[in-house]
Amino acid sequence: MARGTVGGGRMAQARALYEDGARLYDAARTLRADHARALEAVRAAHAPLRDAYVAEELGSIPLTRLKDVTEGRLRLAAVEAAGFATVREVHEASRHTLRQILGVGAQTADQALAAARQIARAVEETVSVRIDVDRPEPRTTALVTALYRLVEAGPDLPRAVESAERYETRLAELLPAARPATGPLRLAVAGRRRREAARAALAELRELTAEAAGADVPLRLAQATADLLREPASEIEPWVDFEVRSAEYYSLLAEICAQPTDVAAAEGFVPSEVAERVHAQPLDDTHRRVSLRGYQAFGARFALAQRRVVLGDEMGLGKTVQAIAALAHLAGEGHTHFLVVCPAGVLINWTREVDARSTLRALPVHGPDRRDAYAEWRERGGVAVTTFDVLHTLPSPEPHPESEPQPEPVSGSGSRADGGPPLGLLVVDEAHYVKNPETRRARSVAVWTAHCDRVLFLTGTPMENRVEEFRSLVRHLRPELVAELGDSPGAAGPHAFRRAVAPAYLRRNQKDVLNELPALIQVDEWEEFSAADQEAYRAAVAAGNFMAMRRAAYADPEKSAKLQRLRELVAEAAANGLKAIVFSYFRDVLTVVQEALGDDVFGPLSGDVPAARRQRLVDDFTAAGGHAVLLCQIEAGGVGLNLQAASVVVLCEPQIKPTLEHQAVARAHRMGQVRAVQVHRLLAADSVDDRLLRILRNKNRLFDAYARRSDTAEASPDAVDVSDDGLARRIVEEEQRRLAVEPRDAPSPAHGP
Repeated sequence: MARGTVGGGRMAQARALYEDGARLYDAARTLRADHARALEAVRAAHAPLRDAYVAEELGSIPLTRLKDVTEGRLRLAAVEAAGFATVREVHEASRHTLRQILGVGAQTADQALAAARQIARAVEETVSVRIDVDRPEPRTTALVTALYRLVEAGPDLPRAVESAERYETRLAELLPAARPATGPLRLAVAGRRRREAARAALAELRELTAEAAGADVPLRLAQATADLLREPASEIEPWVDFEVRSAEYYSLLAEICAQPTDVAAAEGFVPSEVAERVHAQPLDDTHRRVSLRGYQAFGARFALAQRRVVLGDEMGLGKTVQAIAALAHLAGEGHTHFLVVCPAGVLINWTREVDARSTLRALPVHGPDRRDAYAEWRERGGVAVTTFDVLHTLPSPEPHPESEPQPEPVSGSGSRADGGPPLGLLVVDEAHYVKNPETRRARSVAVWTAHCDRVLFLTGTPMENRVEEFRSLVRHLRPELVAELGDSPGAAGPHAFRRAVAPAYLRRNQKDVLNELPALIQVDEWEEFSAADQEAYRAAVAAGNFMAMRRAAYADPEKSAKLQRLRELVAEAAANGLKAIVFSYFRDVLTVVQEALGDDVFGPLSGDVPAARRQRLVDDFTAAGGHAVLLCQIEAGGVGLNLQAASVVVLCEPQIKPTLEHQAVARAHRMGQVRAVQVHRLLAADSVDDRLLRILRNKNRLFDAYARRSDTAEASPDAVDVSDDGLARRIVEEEQRRLAVEPRDAPSPAHGP
């Protein structure tokens, strides 16, 4: 009796285990099916848009091009006489239609159709679907909505689908094999081999389900399925989301629908032997929270495969994301300590980007607590983010066990080589800051690069015509290449230059890798108040002056952190030959910016400038060759003007009305713009900027601010914005409490002087 009870208990456990496995199998299969349907929905929505672009292109190709395809053998006189003028007309005709033309036989009809299809296939490989936010129509809405489900599911979706594929495949084998062990009759009628196989499968099933439960796989699969099935609240919601993060949508579209790219350009025209080595480099995404475009994945792999390199992509192509992808991969390999060195103005950006786009822990090593932060990083690991000025005070790392012997570090750097932790990767942002080897920052970086096996320099400044600067940078990384560069390889042109420095330098330009029209790349540039900024800010808070709080970061131009970052952004735009617009709500802030940038700027375009004069300013700005800067008061320049000549937009402060920002950016990001538009919003941490953004990021506010495209909303931003006065008072009072300052006056209204 006892033996039967024990046997029955084991059988019950086997059935319960089998049911757990079956539920896991169903969850995995369901997610894969839902994911496949979501991908197919994107392809189905993309196809008619692609076909429309192909038809439009074929409509511009004269009929005579069919002769070129057939090397002149095709006789088209009768087809032309029948009124056919373009390749599109032949492509859309049937064989029967062509045969009805007098003088067109079966062979001519077949040859004409075959030639038209060949041209159509070639065109299809080159066209890119563009999503115009200013002219939404049913077909583009269907595509944006299909992409929305996948984008909203987030960066964890690919990993969940990968897990689902693994578990479904394994369970599809184990469940049938284990089934005889779930019932006494099934086990009895099974032969000896099947019984042994069933028990073995059951044991493996136990391990597999325990592994899945330990990793929360059932929960992740269920969450991913729910995310894929979640419908948008309205037809407009996906458009709102697309405006905010269009780059993610285009990246996903390119991945799903194989959008055409110039592979050589996307890979920086590196020699085939380098490209092969990079392609062979795996890229672990376990610790990454962001999807990569093809060229970005290549950049991350390049940094890993080549170990000590300069990534010189044009601004706006995501150098930071590529660096984070490399960090995440190395973390997946077991590396624990990483260091990012950057200008003070982008330190906060780096910590936020690492936190947002990876599972890695970012620690700012800066300010009065930098020694404690460094000690914590040294003990616990993560990504330490520090500045050039602080680097020389930190102990240099121990050589990594994998590293090859490096040249002796440059003397006189001031670094103490008392054995910091070995680094998995050293990242130096804005690396052109160390082009002069005589500076302390360059000497400090030299010490650290000499101790690190993997080093990644980031700079958006092109090097083809700055060979001496490149020689200085590459000397830190690959000194053996310096002699090979010669005196002036840049004179031979960019392709020859890149081939010469291919082992250590990768650069891609927007026009080569961004096919869509145009992506909107939004970057929040977080700055820390300087001491002067902080003093002006506290005084404004104490006075309850909301408008003074908003522009306190510009009170002392010589020490303004925001102004310094603005100079850097404009300088990088100039180095890349890009036009830039600088927007501010405040006329006096634009005056400060004009003085900081010099007289060689257009504007300011402000409310007191007559309409005709405004248009002349815009026309002159547009006609200027190469780089130029236009200063605009946001309420004057944000409405009614077309500023497609600009591809860099800088917002000096966040706006109370999101519609103001939206309309200002839309002046540049619209039809007629042929480059991706980069929007840099200058923000001060722990300030009115921070609090304003937290309030305005409410999903319903975003919906109201961005989605209502009616004429009324466009003409009157107030129609969709909350009370400015109430918002101002709330923020002022919160800041007074946070800073523990005694109010000296009542809070000023949001539209005070």
